[in-house]
Amino acid sequence: MFYRARLQAAAALASLSLLAGCGLLSDEDSEAKQKIVVGTTSEPSTLDPAAAWDNSWELMRNVFQTLVSFPTGSTRPEPDAADSCVFTDRTSTAYRCTLKEGLKFSNGDKLDAEAVKYSIDRITTIKVKGGPLGMLGSLDRVETKGDDTVVFHLNRPDATFPFILATPAMSLVAPSDYPKDKLREDGKVTGSGPYLLDSYVPGDRAELVKNQGYKGFANRKNNAVTIRYFKGSAPLVDALKKNEVDATYRGLTAEEVVSLEDNKDENSTLQLIETVGADIRFLVFNPEDPAAGNPAVRRAVAQLVDRDALVAKIYQGTAEPLYSMIPKGIAGHTTSFFDTFGNPSQQKAKRILAKAGITEPVAMTFWYTTDRYGSSTEPEFGELKRQLEASGLFKITLKGLPWKKFQEGFTKGQYPVFGRGWFPDFPDPDNFIAPFVGKESVTGTPYNKTEITQHLLPQTRQESDRGAVSKQFEQAQNILVDDVRLLPLWQGKLYVAAGEDIGGGERALDPQTVMQMWELYRKASW
Repeated sequence: MFYRARLQAAAALASLSLLAGCGLLSDEDSEAKQKIVVGTTSEPSTLDPAAAWDNSWELMRNVFQTLVSFPTGSTRPEPDAADSCVFTDRTSTAYRCTLKEGLKFSNGDKLDAEAVKYSIDRITTIKVKGGPLGMLGSLDRVETKGDDTVVFHLNRPDATFPFILATPAMSLVAPSDYPKDKLREDGKVTGSGPYLLDSYVPGDRAELVKNQGYKGFANRKNNAVTIRYFKGSAPLVDALKKNEVDATYRGLTAEEVVSLEDNKDENSTLQLIETVGADIRFLVFNPEDPAAGNPAVRRAVAQLVDRDALVAKIYQGTAEPLYSMIPKGIAGHTTSFFDTFGNPSQQKAKRILAKAGITEPVAMTFWYTTDRYGSSTEPEFGELKRQLEASGLFKITLKGLPWKKFQEGFTKGQYPVFGRGWFPDFPDPDNFIAPFVGKESVTGTPYNKTEITQHLLPQTRQESDRGAVSKQFEQAQNILVDDVRLLPLWQGKLYVAAGEDIGGGERALDPQTVMQMWELYRKASW
């Protein structure tokens, strides 16, 4: 039998607490003794928060603490390691946090104000390219006041700063185990989060055990979690069907999702939980490349890409076309790329190139990662190649690499065009614009656009009412359309597949689309 839960964005969080309290669930003490095995195709690229601005956050959220975080059901940051946090001025330039009493790291060291300052200062000292430094552009300095108080002094108003502190990139680390000026590279973790990293085998698994000294908001419904890393979605789903994995997050292909939804396997006892996603996919054009650096070439690509066909053929309803960098469901969303380019047109693209003096097919290489976003990525790029070459205007070569090597390449500016995915750091339009512009762009390619970085973003960050900044973000997206340095393709839906005896999947994904492993539990009876 197949169990299916479809959640709408507005109703999901309201219904979750009722579901969790359902009388069908077994005694909590019995459930807590069970280990949960979770499978994913998203292996961490680093264990050091100072280098993490990617899906490494999945593991970090569960083994580290941040000052503030997103408890289940919350869309605004609330205290975690902190007892309280507040802006101390009306201009949002000084943010003060007071720590909980008695916090300790897993090595026994005290988690005090100096440790918080040390953790944040490491990011600005090490300056990992493509790392989370780009999130701290508004931070001037960190001040400690006694053992329990930290004040973040900002160089400009930034109402989004609490959201930034809630990201796993701002995880608190033990100063005695993490070098001040370089990354930790021994494959170990010293944190204060809900779980301890008992062991880690890159490419294979991470073993998490309950942290008995944890003081935070997480209500852990299991004692231990094994995270297994798979190279592709097929072996992941096979392991799920064989009960070798209890639940999955990230990596299901569209075909696998559709198969589960249609209940094609009559013997299946799996449940599929769907939530509205804010993750996006887009192309990045390198301005230093002779072809991709030509605005006419970029505009011609934008004129040819058929998002409807891409989503229909490759993602079969598990994604939808995206015409701006800010997805649906986030304030400031527009359809600016469609408004500018309209439907795909070979004739319009040809005129764009001819006007720039380009009459021969443009040769370019498109790069993608083979193991970060699931097995659909390769056919997705195959469809992009087909669309562009069918126009007779382009000759596309495709190349794929595992994420770690792929990331090394794009941070060094080696790729003319490459595909990126973005899972939101926090649910705010700022997080779909700011990371991609400025000298520290997460794409690895500086994108200096002063109208956005020096005018529009600063204006929005003075406004604590985030729903009142749509106009500025619409202007920013129009600028992105004019440049076509970034070309949005689609936004996805999120799915958690799990065995019928696993509960908590509805509550497991936070607003950053990071899985909170502590929400999963094994039902002892039905």
